[in-house]
Amino acid sequence: MTEAAAPVMYGPKSAARWVGRVSGAVLPILTVVAAIIAVWYGAAVGMNRAWTLDQMERRGLEMSAIQIMADAMNQDRPVLPTPHQVFGELWNTTMGEPLMRERRGELQGNPRNLIFHAYHTLAPTLMGFAIGAALGVLLAVGIVHNRAMDMSVMPWAIASQTIPILAIAPIIVVVVSNLPVLNAAVDNGVISEEMKLLIPKALISSYLSFFPVVVGMVAGLRSPRAMDLDLMRTWSASRGQTFWKLRLPASVPFLFTSLKVSIAAALVGTIVAELPTGARFGLGARLLTGSYYGQTIQIWSALFMAAICAAALVVILGAVEKAVLRRMGARP
Repeated sequence: MTEAAAPVMYGPKSAARWVGRVSGAVLPILTVVAAIIAVWYGAAVGMNRAWTLDQMERRGLEMSAIQIMADAMNQDRPVLPTPHQVFGELWNTTMGEPLMRERRGELQGNPRNLIFHAYHTLAPTLMGFAIGAALGVLLAVGIVHNRAMDMSVMPWAIASQTIPILAIAPIIVVVVSNLPVLNAAVDNGVISEEMKLLIPKALISSYLSFFPVVVGMVAGLRSPRAMDLDLMRTWSASRGQTFWKLRLPASVPFLFTSLKVSIAAALVGTIVAELPTGARFGLGARLLTGSYYGQTIQIWSALFMAAICAAALVVILGAVEKAVLRRMGARP
């Protein structure tokens, strides 16, 4: 007769162990964040105090060191905004503004809301990322299985990334926007005017996003060892069977790593595409208007929103990666 298993006891020792694990994971992060914030505040005071001292001299005022520091941290148009100004602007332009507003009798997006601008940036980003990822995978498969493509396409793919995106973004926007096919599609109601404006930004985004996928997939498809390839030949496996059963599963970790880099590059491409085109909406347009009117706090809040969007996209890809690898039988 077997003895019943003793119940697991949760006492002070287990609670202390759990607290120790949590603190061991959180404290280093909090320490780094606190150090960054401290350096940020110090740099903001050092860069903004010149304006405060100049105003003191002009007006013949006398201020203590604490007053100078407080004024440097709360200027309306500082050279370097402080953390509380940036996060306050983020809160005011997201939670403090309605996402939709009524205009001309219908609900429309509110341009004062930063989430509204993030949406107009994320839409072409995701579209360009999908195009770039698909193109990158197809090119990688061709490069691995065709020596002529390996010798010709790969050098051109590398050379394409040396062209400044700011130089070709206006060209792509002008050319694509004046394509007769797109104009006819808009006139016939096949696509909307908004979609027509989205396509050039998506193409620029895909231009920056395809290269990491090409490099990662080529490395992944070539990652199987010679012993594994010889084993597939021993089993009389065709090139297609070798690809689906060996090369493609081996390339999945490489693919997701490159996709994380690619989606961040796609977001950068979309923001860069919004700058020279005079876009009305989007994080790039928000940066542009902020620079026109000297609204440095607005610029920094838009930069932080872009970073938040990039982090969220990478986290989503990480979750998809874990699910795919778990489905493939990978160990956690």
